[in-house]
Amino acid sequence: MSDLENQPDWLNFEREHVWHPYASMKNPMPVYPVKSASGVTLTFEDGREVIDGMASWWCAIHGYNVPELNSAVESQLSKMAHVMFGGLTHEPAAGLAEKLLSIAPAGMEHVFFSDSGSVSVEVAIKMALQYWQAQGKNERRRLLTIRSGYHGDTFGAMSVCDPDAGMHHLFTGMLAQQLFADAPTLASDDAWNESQAVSQMASIKSRIKTHHHELAAVILEPIVQGAGGMRFYAPEFLRQVRALCDEYELLLILDEIATGFGRTGTMFACEHAGIEPDIMCVGKALTGGYMTLAATLCSSKVSDGIHADFEDNKRSGVLMHGPTFMANPLACSVAIASIDLLLSSPWQQRVRSIEQQLEKELAPCREMAGVTDVRVKGAIGVVEMKEPVDVAAVQSQLVEQGVWLRPFGKLIYTMPPYVITAQQLSRVTSAMCEVVTSSSSHT
Repeated sequence: MSDLENQPDWLNFEREHVWHPYASMKNPMPVYPVKSASGVTLTFEDGREVIDGMASWWCAIHGYNVPELNSAVESQLSKMAHVMFGGLTHEPAAGLAEKLLSIAPAGMEHVFFSDSGSVSVEVAIKMALQYWQAQGKNERRRLLTIRSGYHGDTFGAMSVCDPDAGMHHLFTGMLAQQLFADAPTLASDDAWNESQAVSQMASIKSRIKTHHHELAAVILEPIVQGAGGMRFYAPEFLRQVRALCDEYELLLILDEIATGFGRTGTMFACEHAGIEPDIMCVGKALTGGYMTLAATLCSSKVSDGIHADFEDNKRSGVLMHGPTFMANPLACSVAIASIDLLLSSPWQQRVRSIEQQLEKELAPCREMAGVTDVRVKGAIGVVEMKEPVDVAAVQSQLVEQGVWLRPFGKLIYTMPPYVITAQQLSRVTSAMCEVVTSSSSHT
């Protein structure tokens, strides 16, 4: 059966009028209409079922139609779906903030809620800029990051994404001009010798030494660089970046949107390095994939610093941001339930088992002619090809094998829900190996 046969009537209208992410309206890629989802399975309108190896872009860590999360939404819905957060508050917001701070790295003391990961990055940038404004150091208005990074699609977030190899190069010259250091090389462990340490840190050390007087913060994704290339780097790099920030009195912003809530094997990826940020962004898995919600956490140092000029009556002393759906009660309630469900589950064992199975079952891809690298970190498995993949063709092949993945660039990868069974994961890895074999034969 063709992917486009027996499609529902509404799909024709959708194809003509609804824009999809990173897609063209003139020549759209095929889309697969989903009728329902349960466990780790998506059911298409035509009755076909596929195992979701993407956890809906990494957020549905518990799978779909989860009784505990359904109950949290239903219970809150009977009370209130939403209320503005300006001048009002509610228990779900306070409960979620308390829950987040209890599991976040030590030093995180304050929580600002927003409605998407990109916006949480915008808030983090504003926090850093306002912090230095309040100290009377308006010259500190730029950020430093590493290449191959990705932090979102809004303008502030785009300005700290890779300007050349990233997906936002079309906007070069329109964005705030930030500073970029070389990305650390791929690494599977933390075993650095002295010469490696010097070479890995040379670029970012040079940048900080030269430009620290105009820098507000360093921002990067800890341990795993996600949509910029699914790259894993050594925790020692992150430790040394933290030390450099301390030495030159820079704020450190960690973007844990993709890595938070257990994805790399620790609750937050920065725990691999044993360091704490000044500001941290979370999102994606925060609500278990149920509703859009994100948060920016910060230390008392940052909060007190922003408010310092309020006491001197120089400025307002307030953080200048306020999303309409900030701290949405439905989203906060389901986020509390999701974190509770995660903490009460053997999530570390599950992620470790997924990691071991991915290592074993993706290993044969290393021998294939068209493959550059195979890498695994926690519940993330990546096969990097030598040439860009035909996304539409690869997805069609995967769907025929009962698997849903979303390749991009040269990468065929999986970030499955933690509740995936070994048998289900084997179907995912088997499908990955098959499409890699097919792609390799055409290189």
